[in-house]
Amino acid sequence: MSESTFMGVPREKIDWSPRIDYDKCNYCMECVKFCPHDVYEVRENEEKKLIVKNPNNCVVFCRACGKTCGVDAISFPNKAEVTNKIKQLRMEME
Repeated sequence: MSESTFMGVPREKIDWSPRIDYDKCNYCMECVKFCPHDVYEVRENEEKKLIVKNPNNCVVFCRACGKTCGVDAISFPNKAEVTNKIKQLRMEME
């Protein structure tokens, strides 16, 4: 599991995790094979065979699993917006 805080902000308050575009995903599972943080879960017997089960396990600002996706089915939130939100949360905590 990843750290419980990022830059002093509780991880659960930071919206950073992969988004799966199921219209593009071909279930190659390269993202699952690559990610060592147990972010994804494979569900063989369901229509959506891949889900983001543990979004807070994703390392903030990591996009590496998305780079393994040959069909570009994985995206992430806007980094600048997330950075601004982290700054805002830090100011509120002071």
